[in-house]
Amino acid sequence: MRKRQLGQSDLYVSEVGLGCMSLGTEEKHAVSLIDAAIDRGINYLDTADLYEFGLNEELVGKAINHRRNDIILATKVGNRWKEDKSGWSWDPSKAYIKEAVKQSLLRLKTDYIDLYQLHGGTIEDHIDETIEAFEELKQEGIIRYYGISSIRPNVIKEYLNKSSIVSIMMQYSLLDRRPEEWFSLLKEHHVSVIARGPLAKGLLTEKPLALKLEKLQDKGYLSYSKAELEKRLGELENVDTSHSLTELALHYCLYQDVVGAVIPGASNVQQITENVAASEARPLTVETYERLQNLFKLDTYEQHR
Repeated sequence: MRKRQLGQSDLYVSEVGLGCMSLGTEEKHAVSLIDAAIDRGINYLDTADLYEFGLNEELVGKAINHRRNDIILATKVGNRWKEDKSGWSWDPSKAYIKEAVKQSLLRLKTDYIDLYQLHGGTIEDHIDETIEAFEELKQEGIIRYYGISSIRPNVIKEYLNKSSIVSIMMQYSLLDRRPEEWFSLLKEHHVSVIARGPLAKGLLTEKPLALKLEKLQDKGYLSYSKAELEKRLGELENVDTSHSLTELALHYCLYQDVVGAVIPGASNVQQITENVAASEARPLTVETYERLQNLFKLDTYEQHR
């Protein structure tokens, strides 16, 4: 599989990574999914300490323990869960980050993390303190690089100006083009986008249109009403018949080189196989890319500016 550089780091990640949140909680099943992903050329795994209150990290750790150096491992921090696991609170403090990373290392069965990401963030955070925590972890060799997972423009701008982040994780797909507003600024700062949700909860896959719409019940998706979705997704099938819908969706995100990787989730091996196969299709032509842009809205983030 083709690989891309994250920012100016020496992390070269497969264009399609594996979002591990959908692995489930059964060990044999989760490990089989990770094995399938790696066997098919995926080297980038993305988890978080919050997923299943740490269990997801444990499962990832068991699956990669014997081949750790072959994997670009990413996890996240900032959501501090209650001891009874009834919920969590936001804590981006230096003290918490430096304690939480120790627990993540234990669960992941490793002594370093390739990409450590702040799992959210607000403009009210003590951002300088958070950055200091990540920089110290880099100096100590506990993490190689760090990034943030955020869609808030004001937070993104603060980290671009103050930190040495190499990536920003954002929800990005044909149905959610909001990150495109920031692509030129991210390029200026040599920061890559990690695109989560590139298949828009399955709306951009080969599932029959009726089934996809039925799953939505009477709701739409972001700013799209159900009627709009029916119209646009129906038209999508005729944009470029040489590509499947999954190929169009993934390669739309990958068309811009500021995108370092797309990380669709997968709950079975077939989905992983389909995603990898789609990534290996030929890239979109300029004509197809522009037709897709004309078909789907370019919304902007209206809050947290």
